[in-house]
Amino acid sequence: MIPAWISALPSIGMAVGPPLVYADQAVSIVRKKDATGFSRDVCAILLIANIIRCFFWLGARFEFALLLQSILMIVTQLALLFICLHYHPKSRTGSYESSPRPFSFWQWPSYTQYVECLAGVILCSTIIFLIFGWSDIYISFLGFLALGLESTLPLPQFISNYKHKSLFGFRASTMLGWTAGDAFKTAYFFLQGSSLQFKVCAIFQLSVDMAIMAQRLYYGNPPPPTTAQEGDELEDALALAGE
Repeated sequence: MIPAWISALPSIGMAVGPPLVYADQAVSIVRKKDATGFSRDVCAILLIANIIRCFFWLGARFEFALLLQSILMIVTQLALLFICLHYHPKSRTGSYESSPRPFSFWQWPSYTQYVECLAGVILCSTIIFLIFGWSDIYISFLGFLALGLESTLPLPQFISNYKHKSLFGFRASTMLGWTAGDAFKTAYFFLQGSSLQFKVCAIFQLSVDMAIMAQRLYYGNPPPPTTAQEGDELEDALALAGE
């Protein structure tokens, strides 16, 4: 018979592994004292997706390890967002670049604005959950929304690689962390018999990871031609080198 602590290891790894993937990125930013090349959109996707997933847990009561993962990921991304803002480069005039996005969404200079935005997401989610939380259809929708949003995480990187025809600035450790983590996550969902939402979205996310690995082999990581900064980090994500 397998000891209980051994059987619990996959759940522990599932809970703490994904948040730890971003530790290397945070350390790199602090060491360089420059957040250029890391897209804050990554933080946006993970924060909003995991907040919604917490509400999904209230209705579906899936594995506690996955709820703990969401809580740890929220804490991790809040810290990473703070670091990114602290070391975000300013324009030549000494001010932050303007953003073409409506209301400069997720391109604000103040950390407080991000916190207020997330507080609004939590408040609205709470009100809607109190109204429709009894509905199985709504709970299922929450699951697909949270996990579908999270599964789009690699897409900005994939688009950036295609645009620059290079993976210059995208750390190999991050790429391997994404792929290994999503492979483990996909296997975990199937072995644990998790909800359909987890399985479908994990397969999609792993597919994008594999496409990025194919880009690495095809494009390599030569420095891309110097281009004018456009302000929208979704397009310019990870344009400069790490280490």
